[in-house]
Amino acid sequence: MKTKNLYDLDPERLATTDEHGHRVYLYPEEVKGKWKDRRHFLYWFLIGLYLVLPWFNINGRPALQVDIFNREFSFLGSTLHGVEPILFFLMLASGLFFIAFMTSLLGRVWCGWACPQTVFIQSIFWKIEQLVEGKARARRKLDAENWSGLKLFKRGVKWILFFLVSAHIAHTFIGYFVGPRVLLQITTGTPSENWGLFIATSILTVIFLLDFGWFREQFCIIACPYGRIQSVMMDENSLVVAYDQKRGEPRSGEVERGLEGDCVNCYQCVKVCPTGIDIRRGTQLECINCTLCIDACDTIMEKTKKPHGLVRYSSENERNGRPRKLVTPRSVLYICISFLFVGAFAYYLNASTRLNLVFLRSRNPFTVSLDGKVTNPFQLKISHQGGSVPKIDFRMKELLLRDMVKVITPSHPTLIDSPAKKILMLFRFEKSFVASGSRIVSVEAVDHETHIVLAEQEVTLVGPTQ
Repeated sequence: MKTKNLYDLDPERLATTDEHGHRVYLYPEEVKGKWKDRRHFLYWFLIGLYLVLPWFNINGRPALQVDIFNREFSFLGSTLHGVEPILFFLMLASGLFFIAFMTSLLGRVWCGWACPQTVFIQSIFWKIEQLVEGKARARRKLDAENWSGLKLFKRGVKWILFFLVSAHIAHTFIGYFVGPRVLLQITTGTPSENWGLFIATSILTVIFLLDFGWFREQFCIIACPYGRIQSVMMDENSLVVAYDQKRGEPRSGEVERGLEGDCVNCYQCVKVCPTGIDIRRGTQLECINCTLCIDACDTIMEKTKKPHGLVRYSSENERNGRPRKLVTPRSVLYICISFLFVGAFAYYLNASTRLNLVFLRSRNPFTVSLDGKVTNPFQLKISHQGGSVPKIDFRMKELLLRDMVKVITPSHPTLIDSPAKKILMLFRFEKSFVASGSRIVSVEAVDHETHIVLAEQEVTLVGPTQ
């Protein structure tokens, strides 16, 4: 049954499609309220973090960088070379299960509070659109008008601004892979100097431009898999943005005056929704928990002198008069798995950043000098991941052996000035030290200044049996 009310949505199809399957564009109205203020404070913090992080250095390296060309991964002061894929897998898995944990507690909080799709559209692209084309009704009217000079001008200005913002977002994204210095060079240089990066940045700019400027809510409704799997993560204790049906029904105008609920049927919650749903129909896949309907409804409740909270954050149990459980088997399982992956990531990261010693015996295993001293030559491969390594000294681990075996290196102390370094190391000792022909000893690599042991490795020394 058709209705003249634009916001009385058809129950059989999405609000973003008409009866022929064509797209219906949304024009969410502006709303003010405490929830919007809280979200936008977080939005701008996340945007600032995204823009600043590639330029923020720890130990002379970007706080976060995945340098594909040089196979380096910088993370909070540690730089890994030739990174093992397991580190990326563990980092990604821990993040996904943490989002699952947050979803089990707070519903689709990622979509409404932290997803780049929501953050950039609501904080920047909506603001540009409102600045150039006006409020929701003005934008709807402009779309319905025939093309004119004024409409062409407004659309042109809007899309130019969209392009500039998208290009900046794309350049910053590339900066996470090439580093801030290279990012500055490709930004200020000509395309011919960096064709590969120029093409990659251009493709990303077009993707961001079309997604944030045109596709918008269609990504959340059609393309994003999170909206479809969120029901698996949630239960009756999960907090969601919900309409209190017991308090709101029957709506104003549906029954005799005096019997109505608190809902005045103003459709304000529908007008502000960025995905075009009616929150009064219950929890829906398209809802991103952006809380705009809460602020819109609270504003109407103030005008009608009724208490806030007709639309609010609540769980199914709370709406049905039952207590909400904060700790559930589902949430415990998700957070435990997340911590498990975090622990594994920390373990592998720590293992990857340790100083590693590998002794390779020379073709001539030993020599004997005229004074009876035996020398064992080795090629020592020193590899290190992470931050800067101080100058190091080598010595025997056992105190009693330090006077018996002399460790000789080309320089003292040895400077580790590359992720992988090879040096010649000689062990000199009396023939009696290896009377049986061989002996296993442990060698320590020690910080030259702090004398902290950075690594140790066993090595077999050989010599004549007589």
